[in-house]
Amino acid sequence: MKITKLLLSILTIVFTFNALSAQNTSENEITVRVLTFNILHGATTKGDFDLDKIASVIRNTNPDLVAMQEVDFKTNRARNYDLVTELGWRTKMSPLFGIAMPYDGGGYGEGILTKMPILSSQNVPLPHSPENEPRAALQVLVQLESGDTISFIGTHLEHQETSSDRIDQVNTINEVFASCKYPSILAGDLNAIPNSEPISILNKYWTASDQKGALTYPSDDPEIKIDYIFFRPAEKWQVVETKVICDEIASDHCAVLSVLKLVK
Repeated sequence: MKITKLLLSILTIVFTFNALSAQNTSENEITVRVLTFNILHGATTKGDFDLDKIASVIRNTNPDLVAMQEVDFKTNRARNYDLVTELGWRTKMSPLFGIAMPYDGGGYGEGILTKMPILSSQNVPLPHSPENEPRAALQVLVQLESGDTISFIGTHLEHQETSSDRIDQVNTINEVFASCKYPSILAGDLNAIPNSEPISILNKYWTASDQKGALTYPSDDPEIKIDYIFFRPAEKWQVVETKVICDEIASDHCAVLSVLKLVK
C-alpha cells in the first residue's frame, strides 16, 4: 500500500510538472501575424471606391502588422482621403504613411498598420531611373507584448519589366536593413517572380516565408507570384503558417498572410 501511494505521488508530480512545462512553453511562444496587401490606391477592381471592402480583407486575417502598397494620401483620385488612417480606423490598428512621391494633389507610397507600439520609424527613398516612379521602403521598430523589439519594413518595387531599378532597389534594401540588430520582417509587392535576379539578391540575407511560391497576381486568376514576406535572420524565426488570400473585388493583388514565431 505504501509503495502504491508513493508511485501515485511520483506520477502526480511528473504529470503536474509536464503540464506546467507545456503551459509555460505555450505562454512563452511569441507569434506575429503579418499581412502584405497591394490596395490599388483605394479603388476596387470594379472601379468604385470601397474602403470597407479592403478593410474586411485585413480584419478577417486578424494581422498584427500590415504592409500596404499603392497607398494614396489625400489625392484627388482617392477623394482626398488619407487611406492608411481611414483603414487604421476601420481595422482598429495604428496607421503610418510613407511618401514615395507627390501625386494628384497629395502623396503616393507605402502604408503600415500595427497593433503594436511604434518605437521609431524611417522612410527610405529607393533609387530609380528618371523616367520611372520614385519608390520607398517604410520601416518601423515595434515592441511586442513580450517586450521584444522587431523591425518591420514595407516596400513596393519598380513594376516596369525591362527596368534594372528593382536590382538597385533590393541592393539598397539590403544595405540599409540587413544589418539591423533586431529580428526583421520585409513585406511587399516586389514585382519580381521567384528565381529572378532581384529575389536572388534578397535571398542572400532574407528567407521567404513561402517556399512553395504560391501565386498572388492577378487576384481573379493568379498566374505569377510577386507579393512576398521575408524574414531575417533565419534562425530567429519559424514559419507557422503562410497563405494567400484572393479577393477579386478588393484589389487586383491577392494578399499574403504569414504567421511567424520568434525564436528566443
